[in-house]
Amino acid sequence: MATHEFLFPDVGEGIHEGQLVEWLAQEGDSVKEDQPLCRVETDKAVVEIPSPTTGKILKFHGSPGELIIVGNVLVTFETEGDNATPPPQNGSSAAATPAAAPVVTAPVSVATPIAVATPVTPVAAIAPVPVAGRPQDVRATPHTRALARKLGVDITTVVGTGRAGRITDEDIDTAAGQAPVQAAHVVAPTATTRTAPAISPAAAPTLSSTEYGSEERVPMSFLKRRMAEQMALSMRKLTHVTHVEEADLTEFWDVYGAAKARLKKDDIKLSPLAYFVKAIVAALKAYPIFNSTWDQETGEITYKHYYNIGIAVDTPEGLVVPVIKNAETKSIAQIATEIADLAKRARTRDLKLEEMRGGTFTITNIGPLGGVHATPIINYPEVAIIGVHSIEDRPAVVDGEICIRKRMFLSTSFDHQVIDGATGARFMRLIATMLGDPSYLFTQI
Repeated sequence: MATHEFLFPDVGEGIHEGQLVEWLAQEGDSVKEDQPLCRVETDKAVVEIPSPTTGKILKFHGSPGELIIVGNVLVTFETEGDNATPPPQNGSSAAATPAAAPVVTAPVSVATPIAVATPVTPVAAIAPVPVAGRPQDVRATPHTRALARKLGVDITTVVGTGRAGRITDEDIDTAAGQAPVQAAHVVAPTATTRTAPAISPAAAPTLSSTEYGSEERVPMSFLKRRMAEQMALSMRKLTHVTHVEEADLTEFWDVYGAAKARLKKDDIKLSPLAYFVKAIVAALKAYPIFNSTWDQETGEITYKHYYNIGIAVDTPEGLVVPVIKNAETKSIAQIATEIADLAKRARTRDLKLEEMRGGTFTITNIGPLGGVHATPIINYPEVAIIGVHSIEDRPAVVDGEICIRKRMFLSTSFDHQVIDGATGARFMRLIATMLGDPSYLFTQI
């Protein structure tokens, strides 16, 4: 028999930590490979971490509510075989895996900040090679491992072309359906020397008394802390400018009402937001700079020729942004169905990580909450976001006469380093025009 230390894996690009929600087994249990071990909350979703091996659970490292970092030891297994996992050296678990844990650049616990030493040693350019050995020693995300099993690919023989030799979904697809491609030489990322941080418990609420009265200090939830960091990053990286436009939706409201009644018979819950998605996609095609990202290091703008629209959803734990992939290919009814499903699962934290990735532009629907207009913060690394507000009866002047019309404010924030004000105004005017004239909208979608 041998022991194996399973480290918290890289569950996706840019995710370096998570909060342990619950264990799905008990110490002493025998588990099979791919059996769910625990649920972890990241800044994207609550994900299940599967067992990398078949064996007996000797020890769980950490309790629900505690913070875990990529590279932390999660579980110690007893497995069949003679190759025991090397014991940690100098109090570090880094020796238990071929890959070092990523560098953490921000405090990860409201209770105790973790000190990280990061002397850098350059590594020569190398070519990725197949990883031999046990499947649990392969550097790949749980999703990639599952894809390999589904396609019948032996993951230990696959060449990893991702960061630090990590095996990607594309590598698995190549191994499953194509002849192996000779990988080009790549420069490995710099190695870092660090002590793998211990799992840190979340701080408990504390009560205190002051001369003014009692106070309670409550730690911010993991998701809200990550959201706060993302908002601060956006404000540091981008130069926000907000433009507000007003749209007349009187004619649209009649068209929408008729379509809503018709689709209700098919159990499809139609909302105006589905129309807004189609109008915004049409405007993104007309002004592609809004559907781009800007690499500030290289000075390059990447125009996206696909339209993945993020929908900001207000949940009890904070803002979550699921993504409608390839919205340009979907009907209004399909988009309405997808919005309802994603929003429901966002509030129950049942979204998959892939359902929250790949966004190119974001909509935040502020209308149900009231207000006139707002200045939404861009979902970095995107370069723009749009806020849609409440549709209300307001007085308006039409053909020289005062009348009551259905009116709505639209507000967009965009990065003024990439998009000039005149382009922002034209973009918003086009959206307002399409929403104000459904016959014109339908010629554009």
